[in-house]
Amino acid sequence: MSKLLSQLRGSIVFVGYVVNTLFWATPLLLVSLFKLLPIKPLRNLCSRLLDWLASCWICGNSFMEKHFHPVKLTVTGDAQLSKDQWYMVIANHQSWVDILILQRVFNGKIPFLKFFLKQELIYVPVLGLAWWALDFPFMRRYSTAQLRKNPKLKGKDIEITRRACAKFKHQPVSVMNFVEGTRFKPVKHDKQNSPYQHLLRPRAGGMAFALSAMAEIDKLVDVTICYNDGVPSFWDYICGNGGEIRINIELREIGDSMRGDYQNDKEFKKLFQQQLNQIWQHKDEVLSQLQAG
Repeated sequence: MSKLLSQLRGSIVFVGYVVNTLFWATPLLLVSLFKLLPIKPLRNLCSRLLDWLASCWICGNSFMEKHFHPVKLTVTGDAQLSKDQWYMVIANHQSWVDILILQRVFNGKIPFLKFFLKQELIYVPVLGLAWWALDFPFMRRYSTAQLRKNPKLKGKDIEITRRACAKFKHQPVSVMNFVEGTRFKPVKHDKQNSPYQHLLRPRAGGMAFALSAMAEIDKLVDVTICYNDGVPSFWDYICGNGGEIRINIELREIGDSMRGDYQNDKEFKKLFQQQLNQIWQHKDEVLSQLQAG
């Protein structure tokens, strides 16, 4: 009976997500049409309105999460956050649930989160168009084999980052980056021979270029997510089986040593990777502490 009720709750929440998404996506896509007009003040106004509509969508999702599938969510850290500040937000990545948790924790406290997304996600029904309207940067990563076959592809992902960052200069924004590049899996951890106990190796390129392209971003929000009862799937989470989730938030200053030409300056590239590795080593230790309770 308990399992049946859990499945029923998950089904109700899923339908609620769909209805909430369709409700807010309709005005969002309508406003995005006006954003296509080449009038800068109008575009800026539309961007603010679009972010507000997306925040309302998150409020609806969070309401359902709190009342239909509550989890024990504990947030630690002494970060003083503001909606009027530009942020780079980084976090470890384990599940699609990470995104729901981050939106729930930060909605209304910092500017609307803009995620770096895989190019394929633009084809997700409704959400793909919504992410496009909200100026989410869609990234396409090329394998070593693809670059060897077609050298002209080298630097294409960086150029996409450059164009995305240009759009973020008009109003405060939180640029979200899962710097591991993919969700943590034990098989991936072993394949990488990762030096961290709980994390994959961080990929520094996208983050380094975004920071160098946007002088406005001078604060780093470092988020560590710990699922104490095992990493839940999306379905587990909406069924109320997420268990206890612990979040630690640390705010760091972004100094000049983290800005430079990552693509062409070998010394800067080495320095940036060292700094990110230090942050990642600290995150690994924080994860161990969160798991220990």
